[in-house]
Amino acid sequence: MRFQRRAAAIGLIAAGALLFSACGSDNNSGGGSAPQAAGVTCGGKQALKASGSTAQANAITGFVNTFEQTCNGQTVNYTASGSGAGVNDFTGGQTDFAGSDSALTAAQTPAAQQRCASTPLNLPMVFGPIAVAYNVAGVTDLALDGPTLAKVFNGTVKTWNDPAIVALNPGKNLPAAPIVVNFRSDNSGTTQNFQNYLNAASNNAYGKPAAQTFNGGVGAGAKGSQGVTDATKSTPNSIAYIEASFAQKAQLPTASIINAGGGQPVPLSTDNLGKAIDAVKVTGQGNDLTLDLTSIYKTTTPGAYPISLATYEIVCTKYADPQTGTAVKAFLQTALSPQAQGTLTQGGYVPIPDAFKQRLSTSVNAIS
Repeated sequence: MRFQRRAAAIGLIAAGALLFSACGSDNNSGGGSAPQAAGVTCGGKQALKASGSTAQANAITGFVNTFEQTCNGQTVNYTASGSGAGVNDFTGGQTDFAGSDSALTAAQTPAAQQRCASTPLNLPMVFGPIAVAYNVAGVTDLALDGPTLAKVFNGTVKTWNDPAIVALNPGKNLPAAPIVVNFRSDNSGTTQNFQNYLNAASNNAYGKPAAQTFNGGVGAGAKGSQGVTDATKSTPNSIAYIEASFAQKAQLPTASIINAGGGQPVPLSTDNLGKAIDAVKVTGQGNDLTLDLTSIYKTTTPGAYPISLATYEIVCTKYADPQTGTAVKAFLQTALSPQAQGTLTQGGYVPIPDAFKQRLSTSVNAIS
């Protein structure tokens, strides 16, 4: 399945200015009241418990606000603890669903199947760009590409005035200072997505396995998106990969990326990300909607921003407790509603294209 460009454009137009008016944090209250969502079958467990991805924390806030307005007395208590922790909580039976920046791995799936006693589903509910944020005095307009980023994050390119960076930034005053790489110290789907990008965009010049742990072998770790953001904000000559809304809130500059087609550097924006999502393919079977994002990482479309993630809700097809299944389905139905999708603009995310929303709706409605 491919995302249809027209549907993506509709979603992006609805998003308006999105990213550069967006700001958020794990503790964002979302502000204001969300309108009721139509077409939701409320009921079941009153208070769902979930944990995981910090990248989708702001999106979940909007979804929960709409859910509470739509289904009186029902809520979701979501802890933004990181994708790895979220999956562990879910497979350990401590939560009702998990948020993760990557689908279940082959190693994680058996534990999820055992926890569910049914088929676990990976449902990509939120899309957003990953920023390459940096802190270099006097440099507010930096261009990078996949091969150069791969060498920065595996330690091959060590200084800001390395010829590889200078060649992409003619006439800019780049210091001779060492590059300080900041990375997520906790298990993180953002880390896995970013390393997938580094390998794909550099023709494997990164040379490290893409996992939820950072494998570059260089730099300093910090816990969570906010931790990495704070470390970059306070450390001169540093660079990091973080979710776009965190970079925006911290007022950190973000690099423009030259995609696999060459040409002009592409600034980070959700409109530019939307240009890259056309060819995203579903690799999951049946109601499982695991995605292959390689087409984004290696996009050659002019003006397409190539670094993104899709955050999943990992759920059971059939819950042992029917009340839990009913409530999870109601929450995800709410998340797909126009009202909840409209709240995504507050956090710098891309609303789900209409064509793909239909397939998600089929999968959500199969939950029991």
